[in-house]
Amino acid sequence: MEETSREAVATAVQRVAGMLQRSDQLDKVEQYRRREARKKASVEARLKAAIQSQLDGVRTGLTQLHSALLDVKDIQGSLADVSKDWRQSINTIENLKDVKDAVVQHSQLASAVENLKNIFSVPQIVSGTKLLIEQAELLQAHRKLMELECSRDDLMYEQYRMDSKNTSDMNLISIYFEDVQELSDELAKQLWMVLQRSMGTVRRDPTMLVSVVRIIEREEKIDRRMVDRKKQTGFIPPGRPKRWKDKMFEVLEGTVSTRIEGTQSVTREADKMWLVRLLEITRKYVLDDLIIVKNLMVQCFPQHYNTFNRFFTLYHNAVSTRVTELASEDLEANEIVSMLTWVLNTYKSAEMMGHPELFSECDINQMEPLLPQDVVDDLLSKYVKTFTSNITGWLRKALETDKKDWQKETEPEADQDGYYQTTLPAIVFQMFEQNLQVAAQIDGDFKEQVLKLCLKQMNTFLIRYREEAVTYKEEHLRDRQLPQCYVQYMIAIINNCQTFKESINSLKRKYSQSSEPTDSDAAIEKTLNEVAKEGCQFLLDEVFLDLEHHLNELLTRKWVTGSHAVDTICVTVEDYFNDFNKIKKPFNQEMTSEALRRVVVEYIKAVMQKRITFKNADERREGAERMIKEADQFKFLFRKLAAGEDTDRLCGAIAAIAEVFKLTDPTLLFLEVTTLVSKYPDIREEHIQALLAVRGDASREMRQMIIGTLSENKVSYSGLTQPIFKDITVPTMTMTTMTSMATAKLLK
Repeated sequence: MEETSREAVATAVQRVAGMLQRSDQLDKVEQYRRREARKKASVEARLKAAIQSQLDGVRTGLTQLHSALLDVKDIQGSLADVSKDWRQSINTIENLKDVKDAVVQHSQLASAVENLKNIFSVPQIVSGTKLLIEQAELLQAHRKLMELECSRDDLMYEQYRMDSKNTSDMNLISIYFEDVQELSDELAKQLWMVLQRSMGTVRRDPTMLVSVVRIIEREEKIDRRMVDRKKQTGFIPPGRPKRWKDKMFEVLEGTVSTRIEGTQSVTREADKMWLVRLLEITRKYVLDDLIIVKNLMVQCFPQHYNTFNRFFTLYHNAVSTRVTELASEDLEANEIVSMLTWVLNTYKSAEMMGHPELFSECDINQMEPLLPQDVVDDLLSKYVKTFTSNITGWLRKALETDKKDWQKETEPEADQDGYYQTTLPAIVFQMFEQNLQVAAQIDGDFKEQVLKLCLKQMNTFLIRYREEAVTYKEEHLRDRQLPQCYVQYMIAIINNCQTFKESINSLKRKYSQSSEPTDSDAAIEKTLNEVAKEGCQFLLDEVFLDLEHHLNELLTRKWVTGSHAVDTICVTVEDYFNDFNKIKKPFNQEMTSEALRRVVVEYIKAVMQKRITFKNADERREGAERMIKEADQFKFLFRKLAAGEDTDRLCGAIAAIAEVFKLTDPTLLFLEVTTLVSKYPDIREEHIQALLAVRGDASREMRQMIIGTLSENKVSYSGLTQPIFKDITVPTMTMTTMTSMATAKLLK
């Protein structure tokens, strides 16, 4: 208490200190005192009220406990009196057994008297009930039927209670009421008929459907009551339980299945689009029926039936069974696509099960798959197999058609930029595009799979394309007059390779989720480059076949005395390259560079073949000047054709060799040769020997000295520039050639 008092005093001091922090607050001391007094009085009043309430509650509780104690004592005394009376009345109850039996017999007789009227009027009631069933007055008919069944069941039950082993009386009752069971069966048929037509009935006469459901519900209650009585007495009337509710759901399930199975109106033989029509009809039927169920039929069934979900499941199972049957048939590729597109996409879309009117009633994501995954995989595998077979045939036919075009006497078509092309790339990629569009409708992963398959088939096709291009060239070489447009179609083949590349990249951007290159991409790229480069090589071979005669004139006596071989070479090359301008980049650039390299190499080969040996300094000077002039001609031509930055170096090789021939002072020959070797380090010893042999004034000792010195100070080839002399061979002198030359000298 003392501690509490101290805390109260401390708190009060603190509050007073808080109130009187300024001098002007001293004037309000009396006001503060009155306010605190009011607060204190208020708190004390609340404490008194709370304590008084607690005391009243305790007083009331004690009073109730006292009353309960008195009641318990009264009950205890009453129970003792009851127990005493019960013990005294045991013998009296046993003496009343005869009375009990009389009561039972009286009850049976009373039941018989009560049903007597119905028993005598059974034939009349049966006839009336049949008439009501025929008139579709189902509720009234069922009421009459229940009266008949109730009379029969009561009589049988009383007979069972009297003598359960007396089967003859039971059979007598059964025979007398045998028409009742027939009435029940006839009424059931009418009920099932209404349920089978429920979709039409609910729109035309929903009360009829409601009556059917009410009848079935009544029978369910009777079934439950009879089953419960059987548990107690062992007796159950004939025909019970009827289980009409279960039968109702079986009928509805059969009705849904029949409706789905009846959607096929045509066969494949009559209409190639039979499956598309069947699936569309199925979609429409299912959607329309479920909307009717949601808007109308749900109102005709009790809420606990969960009617919409039940019908939703019935339709889902029926459609699943139907499409599984269809999937087991021998479907064609386009039919497989239609099936899978419908199953995987359309079925759950807003056009069918995901329709806005149905969406709020069910969760389509909780549905089981319409087709098992193994069936889907089998269909996809079958489609891929068929597609592979088909696309192989399509590509073969497309290539055969393109080959026929190669033999035409008219030039191939040109694109908007003037480049020659054939229709082959467009045909091939139109096929790919169509199939990829179809695959995209099914599934994203399947689309990727089809794209990979297309690229794989493309690689195989390009290998065949390459072989056909080689065959085309070989056939042309057997008769260079045929086909007339060989050059133009070979250009088109080269351009097709670039078109194939662009089309493949376009397909991958459009249909592939991955941008990473694959092994198939690398193989296709390699094959296309090989086809294009071989095509360019074939065209250059064609050019050099026409140039062969003129190239053979180079560095000969005729060339020394005056020849127009180089002029003809330049004119011929320029003429060919007017057509080669129709080749797409980058192949046109590569081809021009290769043409320049081959011209230079062929020219240098003419030098290395030692077709002439200059007789004197004047002849060497004239020959060298001619070579320099011709090198300038080549340089001018190939600059005009945009052969690239290597033009000067390649043409410079001819000029550098000419400088070796032009040199008048043999003592400086080593320096000139050294300069040549430093510019073109891939030149070999046999090349130097051939040059010195053509020059004609280098002694054996000088040749040996030059070769020896160059061997000791050999310049290594870096490989940064394209070699010129690497592929040039110097012909060796055979014994026959040497003998012929010696004989010619002797004769001279």
